[in-house]
Amino acid sequence: MALRTDTVKYESITLADHQKVNYVQQGTGSPVILTHGLAASLHDWDDLLPMLSSAGYAGYALDLLGHGESEKPAHVHDYTVENTFGHFSRWIDSLDINEPMILTGHSLGGGLSLLYALRYPERVRALVLVNPFFDIRQLPPVMQKVFRYQLLNTNLIDMTPYRLFRFFVDMTSFNYYIGHRESHVLPEHIRYQTALDYKRASSGIYNIPRTLPSMDLDLSRVHQPTLLIYGGRDQTLAPSSFPQLAKSLPNVVDMHIQPICGHVPHQCHPETFNPYVMKFLKSL
Repeated sequence: MALRTDTVKYESITLADHQKVNYVQQGTGSPVILTHGLAASLHDWDDLLPMLSSAGYAGYALDLLGHGESEKPAHVHDYTVENTFGHFSRWIDSLDINEPMILTGHSLGGGLSLLYALRYPERVRALVLVNPFFDIRQLPPVMQKVFRYQLLNTNLIDMTPYRLFRFFVDMTSFNYYIGHRESHVLPEHIRYQTALDYKRASSGIYNIPRTLPSMDLDLSRVHQPTLLIYGGRDQTLAPSSFPQLAKSLPNVVDMHIQPICGHVPHQCHPETFNPYVMKFLKSL
């Protein structure tokens, strides 16, 4: 069967609140919304979008508020989960999608997807959660303390050069486990894009985690079929939190751990990750 070659459409529009949103769309068919995590961008989904298009889905991926080429408010007070969710929700409204959507979210994007399912359950057909960030207690204790206070002076982050971000990304993705052939878990082009996304994101985004509402009491209301995928070596969010999440969600139909991957299994080994997603979508 010949693969479809739908045009990739990059769009930049202004929402009703005069905020800019940058996004990409590829394919036609059932809608799949793809949402990245903190300090990332729509390029998180460069490997998955073509597969969705080829399988008859319409994939939509955005740059969240303060990220990529989307709106970057000047005031740190504007960087909250509610404002980020509002930007995300208004963008979805602008797409004029008239059928329930499949929400796919990584980290912060997973938390936003859960929040959307809680607030607009009739609009959500299913969920794909990738190392979802839904509670600040998932972070290491030191990071919990840092994020509990608003970061007013982010000049140091703004002045950080690309090469320092790249050094950080390279070191955290280096494979220290003997017996594996690759020297880095993340491919070169992913490490380049990750460091670039860190550099071009507004430093105000690091205020978002402290405003994340605990959803422990609400998760039982998320009845949509859910696929949960996570990396076993996640050093950002506690891997033990994901099986606990699965117990709180009523309809987790499948869960996969990618043992060699860290916080970004969708970029670590897409050749393993993407078939999990496609199998789940086909089952719907």
